[in-house]
Amino acid sequence: MKKYLLGAALAALSTGATAQTIGFSQIGSESGWRAAETTVTQQQAEERGIDLRFSDAQQRQENQIAAIRSFVAQGVDAILLAPVVATGWDSVLEEAAEAEIPVVLLDRMVDSDPSLYLTAVGSDLVHEGEVAGQWLVDNKPEGECRVVELQGTTGSSPAIDRANGFLSAIEGHDDIEIVRSQTGDFTRSGGKEVMESFLQAEGGGDNICALYAHNDDMALGAIQAIKEAGIDPGDDILIVSIDAVPDIFLAMADGDANATVELTPNMAGPAFDALDAYMNDGTEPEKFIQTESTLYTQADDPMGEYEARKDLGY
Repeated sequence: MKKYLLGAALAALSTGATAQTIGFSQIGSESGWRAAETTVTQQQAEERGIDLRFSDAQQRQENQIAAIRSFVAQGVDAILLAPVVATGWDSVLEEAAEAEIPVVLLDRMVDSDPSLYLTAVGSDLVHEGEVAGQWLVDNKPEGECRVVELQGTTGSSPAIDRANGFLSAIEGHDDIEIVRSQTGDFTRSGGKEVMESFLQAEGGGDNICALYAHNDDMALGAIQAIKEAGIDPGDDILIVSIDAVPDIFLAMADGDANATVELTPNMAGPAFDALDAYMNDGTEPEKFIQTESTLYTQADDPMGEYEARKDLGY
């Protein structure tokens, strides 16, 4: 039945024109990267003449479910969804399919039947964690390396996959151990608060070799906590994180951060392209459209990277 519903929706769309009205349920603005994704999505929609109806869920799944139901009631042509968590979407996605409105996932996945969404655009989140972990394997100092981990929002696909990827990369390296792991909820303030507790629990920071943060904003908050504790981030404690937001490049230029794995904020461009192709000539997209994940370090002209990103809405 689920496959039939989405199939009917796609068949109906394939006979029509390019989507003109698209609903966008965004998680919120918990990080600089998230703000940039919103800005780039709005820019992409404006360039394409799309009426983008935006809803900020303020990190609450119930708000996203309500937004999707509102979009369905409005009769939009398609829906973009950046899901705050991975579970609990079946019913509302079925409602969208029954209304013949395709849903495209942005930057995060859901644990629903893939037949309930047209495609998903995102990076390989596990690979991002692997890249971060491999950087630490290759760059840690001699001897034991005790790692503290700032995880993303509990239950979200980035938190789950970036943790698993990092663990995969350090597996078999007995001199690297994650000694503490706690969510900072992808926020700078959360990263600072949790890092303060890590420092207190680990001899004032003396027992910490490296910090792995699931996003740059938490890393930036942690860097502030480390500095306030009188410790040198980037030297006394290595810092590796994910997203490649402008402020992390400033931190790298100052020697306070060591590496970041890029997550492009332009998820909407490929999503709009996929919808356009399907609606115009029936070209069905791949179920997952992958973006690139690039590692940046202090050797990669961090000030130049900052200048290139600073006006993207971060």
